[in-house]
Amino acid sequence: MQLVRNPRLVLLAACIAAGLTGALVAAERTSSAMANAATAFVNSLSPEQRQQGVFPFNSDERLHWNFIPSEAFPRNGLTVKDMSEAQRKLAHDLLKAGLSQHGYLTAAAIMDLETVLGDLEQRARNAGQQAEEMRRDPVRYYFSVFGVPSTKQTWAWRVEGHHVSLHFTVVNGSLVASTPSFFGSNPAEVPDGPKKGTRILAAEEDTARALLMALDATQRTKAVINVAAPNEIATTNKVDINPLSPVGISADSLTSSQRELLMRVVEAYTSFMADDIAADRLAKLRKAGLEKIAFAWAGEPERGKKHYYRVQGSTFLIEYDNTQNNGNHIHSIRRDFNGGCGRDLPPEHLKAVAH
Repeated sequence: MQLVRNPRLVLLAACIAAGLTGALVAAERTSSAMANAATAFVNSLSPEQRQQGVFPFNSDERLHWNFIPSEAFPRNGLTVKDMSEAQRKLAHDLLKAGLSQHGYLTAAAIMDLETVLGDLEQRARNAGQQAEEMRRDPVRYYFSVFGVPSTKQTWAWRVEGHHVSLHFTVVNGSLVASTPSFFGSNPAEVPDGPKKGTRILAAEEDTARALLMALDATQRTKAVINVAAPNEIATTNKVDINPLSPVGISADSLTSSQRELLMRVVEAYTSFMADDIAADRLAKLRKAGLEKIAFAWAGEPERGKKHYYRVQGSTFLIEYDNTQNNGNHIHSIRRDFNGGCGRDLPPEHLKAVAH
């Protein structure tokens, strides 16, 4: 069954109109909910589990992240598999605290898709075809808490595994970083079986293609930066990133209806977050200048073909790549150029962190 998105552009626009200050105050509510959920989760852990899932805030582990299978990128943290049922509920409560309902359902669906991927790969091997030898496990996802969850101090948390990597950093009770946020899907569209036709990241693909098809020939010449799509997102799992080039076509070269389509692409990514976090992201985006946002596409325009796109503003970057498995394997990410993984915190914030 395909996930259905309920557009919230009107609500988010209203939140933006309230101003950046209002969005930040609202974001404190989510950071408080995350602190409460993380405290309950940590308190439920045994001493051995805490050794696995709780780290000092300044640990290098906080910057150790990826979206590829754990066989290729060994991870630390406490897996869902190693939790009791009660602890699993508390871990998912923490995930729900940082995400919208749509975002939480997307994360849960991607985790569950590991079962589908494992079945597809096993059938390929049984048929004598080449397939990856990876352990596909929907409970092999790692939860980590950095520092002591608090409504007044600096701390962070992360959940990640194959095709999911989400990061949140809280300073003085306010959320200051919620990137990188990565979602992937393999397959992008389930080819057969009980879940045939499922497209978990359909909106991320369809909104961008709708914008591309709405461009006239001259505009498309500027937007399409390469006839072939790259094999992977350019920023991969780098901690620090810089703006990419070429930038494609900027919003000030679009018509009003085309700019609306561009904002739908942006909203496909902001809508994963809790509403107040999404509003804060859009408020910062507006403050930095909507006209500075640019859209670039590479690859073929037809659905089912290999393609890539990016949306870049002065403060953020969205990357999407669907080239692996003959264009049926999505990697998508939203990054901030400053503060990802809680990097570059002011010295006064770091002084408040227990070492």
